[in-house]
Amino acid sequence: MQEEKTLQNLCINTIRFLSADGVQQANSGHPGLPMGTAPMAYAIWAHHLRHNPANPQWANRDRFILSGGHGSMLLYSLLHLTGYDLPLEELKRFRQWGSLTPGHPEYGVTPGVETTTGPLGQGFANGVGMAIAEAQLAQTFNRPGHSLFDHFIYAIVTDGDLMEGVAAEAASLAGHLQLGKLIYLYDDNRISIEGSTDIAFTEDRGKRFEAYGWHVQRVEDGLDVEAIDRAIEAAKQDPRPSLIMVRNIIGYGLPTRAGTPKAHGEPPGPVELDGAKENLGWPKEPRFTIPEAALALFRQAQIRGARLEAEWQQKLVAYEAEYPEPAAELKRRLAGALPAGWEAALPTFPADAKGMATRASSGKVLNALAGVLPELMGGSADLAPSTNTWMNTSGAFAADDHSGRNIHFGVREHGMGSVVNGMAYHGGVIPFGATFMVFSDYMRPPVRLAALSHLGSIWVFTHDSVGVGEDGPTHQPVEHLAALRVIPNLITLRPADANEVAEAWKIAIENRHRPTALVLTRQNLPTLDRTIYGPAEGVRRGAYVLADLGEGKPQLILMASGSEVSLILETGKRLVEQGFSVRLVSFPSWELFAEQDATYRDAILPPGIPLRVSVEAGVSQGWHRWVGSAGRVIGLDRYGASAPANLVFENLGFSVAHVEAVARELLQQK
Repeated sequence: MQEEKTLQNLCINTIRFLSADGVQQANSGHPGLPMGTAPMAYAIWAHHLRHNPANPQWANRDRFILSGGHGSMLLYSLLHLTGYDLPLEELKRFRQWGSLTPGHPEYGVTPGVETTTGPLGQGFANGVGMAIAEAQLAQTFNRPGHSLFDHFIYAIVTDGDLMEGVAAEAASLAGHLQLGKLIYLYDDNRISIEGSTDIAFTEDRGKRFEAYGWHVQRVEDGLDVEAIDRAIEAAKQDPRPSLIMVRNIIGYGLPTRAGTPKAHGEPPGPVELDGAKENLGWPKEPRFTIPEAALALFRQAQIRGARLEAEWQQKLVAYEAEYPEPAAELKRRLAGALPAGWEAALPTFPADAKGMATRASSGKVLNALAGVLPELMGGSADLAPSTNTWMNTSGAFAADDHSGRNIHFGVREHGMGSVVNGMAYHGGVIPFGATFMVFSDYMRPPVRLAALSHLGSIWVFTHDSVGVGEDGPTHQPVEHLAALRVIPNLITLRPADANEVAEAWKIAIENRHRPTALVLTRQNLPTLDRTIYGPAEGVRRGAYVLADLGEGKPQLILMASGSEVSLILETGKRLVEQGFSVRLVSFPSWELFAEQDATYRDAILPPGIPLRVSVEAGVSQGWHRWVGSAGRVIGLDRYGASAPANLVFENLGFSVAHVEAVARELLQQK
């Protein structure tokens, strides 16, 4: 027993000082979390976590989230020690250019990192999405005697995570849905950057989570691995999500900084680090010491993981023999492939002068896709009737029924975004979340992180402009399109009619490693006659020619996105009647157009036609790139107003008369 205890302490100190040495060598980072949480990290990784370091993508692995991503050296140490493809040299290159050990964990960069964390609360909420995906896949594919999906989501969460509003939103949803596969260990060290948490964070956290419907346990001594183990075992048996509050000391072992804010976010310095090593009986040199006995214990994860995955693969073979059709479906999903011919389900909409709102046509497209893409899953922030994002062939995902593919996120936009990302991280589902465009501000962090992490999350943003009308400027997005367009790796699509909507959804579904924002109207838009105007497939290239009107080479290009496309169509007709020739361009996606080669871009916007007018009911920022110095931008560099939508548009300059006047002025100047 004493030998086991000695080896356990050796392993814990290996985690501590491998992490601290990395921070010190980088002369940058956060040593406090790894040094304080090493015992509970050891308990999770050595005694509970079911994973295979040789295959970080094994479908039924347990997930581990370091929500306090600033303590990233803790995770990198664990990944190296347990045998992931993360050499020790990469730990020595912590926070350096091109290393596999960036300052905060990044999904897709470091083998074994399950989520991009660092912005506090995001990892907490991502785990809720993972638990939803696990539960839905288990309900869909498990059969009596065949449990293919049965894994836990572990996380280390911090005071900062629990302070953030996104964690409160996600925790409330998780408790409501009774997501019992969530086991979060809370680093209850009661220290924040500015001092004791008493200065700003004094509610009873345990009671708060009990009120959310969580199973809450307390471990008063964070060094007591056995007590932590017992709490984790109890959490596994409870049907509720679990929070285990572990009383830790930040920077444990540091002579003068342990238990103080100084341990949080700066390297300890050689003297302080050597003092900690002396305190805990660790050799001062060489740095990055890994005792053979500790490494041997950690590397047992490779043997155990290979066995666990092999056993699972045997289960899959037996499952396939008895249930060949669901097995084939499961394999397709796990491979990230789409069903053959799925695009045939996309509806084609006939020309219609009255048309429909693009939120309405989006709902029709979504429901058509739901029938051929059973992995499609999502919902809205209590706005499904308005965003048209309810899938009619399925019920709601609920605590007592995990088969539903519709999620009631409640009025929790930030949490919804992060949960959707968690579902995308997990895999096996294609997740979406919906709300009004103006509330995309509430969920900007997860939209950005989806783009940074190359996730295929789909965002449905409706009520996209001052066309919202009577609700007024509080609900009329103005700057939001520009704000989305500046996010690298995000595809923003603002379709002009129902057929462009169908193409936009197709793009979103196909891009499984890139998020998509669909920007849709509340008001009706005409469905264009595609025998007259360019085919809607042009959406895939970001911008395309709808028509060249008049005789000879176009003298002027009118370009627009979304609802303003029908406005430039009417304006173009008026100008032709006056003897001018006009090119009409639908411009649903700047990003996709910018990615086309110069030949295509010049074919749509010929350099020899400098007279250009863009029309969009949003801030003008960015349009000058496409319009050029000789053109004009008709935008909205002010807030809207409360009135019927047609009056708002007219009074703010979005009328045929105003666009025509601007165009005529340019033509006459020439």
